[in-house]
Amino acid sequence: MQRNLTEGSIRKNLIIFALPFLAANFLQALYGTVDVAVVGWFTDASGISAVSIGSQIMMIINSLVVGVTLGGTILIAQYVGARMEGDIRETIGSMLTLFIIAGLVLTAVMFAMLEPILGWLQTPPEALDQARQYSQVAFCGILFTLMYNGISAVLRGMGDSTRPLIFIAVACILNIVLDLLFVGPLGMGAWGAALATILSQAVSMVLSIIYLKRRDFLFDFKLKSFRLHRGKTLRILKLGLPISLQESMVNLSFLIISAAVNALGVAASAAVGIAGKFDGFAMLPATALSGAISSMAAQNMGAGQPERARKTMYTGIAFSLAAASVFFLWVQLAPESVMGLFGAEGDVTAAGVQYMRAFSLDFLMVAFVFCMNGFFNGCGSTVFSMANGLLSTFLVRIPLVFLLESAFPAAPLFGIGLAAPIASAVSIVVGLAYMRSNRWKRDLVQEGILSKS
Repeated sequence: MQRNLTEGSIRKNLIIFALPFLAANFLQALYGTVDVAVVGWFTDASGISAVSIGSQIMMIINSLVVGVTLGGTILIAQYVGARMEGDIRETIGSMLTLFIIAGLVLTAVMFAMLEPILGWLQTPPEALDQARQYSQVAFCGILFTLMYNGISAVLRGMGDSTRPLIFIAVACILNIVLDLLFVGPLGMGAWGAALATILSQAVSMVLSIIYLKRRDFLFDFKLKSFRLHRGKTLRILKLGLPISLQESMVNLSFLIISAAVNALGVAASAAVGIAGKFDGFAMLPATALSGAISSMAAQNMGAGQPERARKTMYTGIAFSLAAASVFFLWVQLAPESVMGLFGAEGDVTAAGVQYMRAFSLDFLMVAFVFCMNGFFNGCGSTVFSMANGLLSTFLVRIPLVFLLESAFPAAPLFGIGLAAPIASAVSIVVGLAYMRSNRWKRDLVQEGILSKS
């Protein structure tokens, strides 16, 4: 199941590894998008708003553990590059055990915090009951989500991006079928969409474990193998916690921005919710390439090839920028068609067009930001990625949201959308300065994986 990413054509390796990654991310994004679309087809703006807000709450959970996921992927990839099989096995056991613990704790915490969170988000009264129901059902599937993502992260660290695609494809197809059944004929509304999602993720998790056990996978999934190895656990957390903190704070910023949007009314809330789903698709190429670059850079750094790792980043930026340009032009030329995909009309469409014309500039910016962060994370410089992300988010984007909203009184959503690409531009400048400093090599030199020469 391992794939060596330290030899051969960088362009070919990146494409072969990133395409299944892209397809898997596309299907994963389809989960939430299908929820919004189906609810939009069978209910109204309050239903769309409820699912959008519930999805934002679930993003909090994902952001809390994404760092541990990526930290495990990076560490496994570095050990694969250095050919340390025993360390790979211990890292897998430690990461999956962390996910089990985190899943149980997060489920309890999120149930306890749901009402305050809905209040902080200024959830429109029309959407409150449905948002509560959607979130409560979704929380029941947290453990399934974490375990599936943990298994996928392990495989990607080992250079295998195809099997995660297969696992999520099964879940996505099941999710669509159950969405149409629960929300349509059964009339279950927003909470039916959440139930469809957690059931499909549970099936995906079980099937992935059964499949790997029958293929003599490096990790045997026996109870005795689930344990925290101190050294590996600390390294996963050292690599992952900065990413988790960054993702958590960035998603917190989204909630702050969401609260500002929700205060403008249910039409604005629904419009930005729809736009957010499309934005996720537009950024998928950059997201997939960022993940692929992390794994490739980590393997190459582990194999003592830092320049090959850096060339991987440049190749990824070129591919990301080409893909982002297509989505940018789509939004600029026909934004109404994007809103129409989700059954939006009237005030919701008008608000969405206003927001997306400005925000779509960020499609181009993140082609650089995501690929650079993927490279820095693969090199182990996760603290820098965190600091850079928090700088651009809290010192640039959030202040600009409120400044530009006031600067465009006739089109406040345009100002809110414009804050994102400006913040990303600042992040790019800081990233380029860090790249020139060569500090991205230091962590692996200190760990003894990369030599000083």
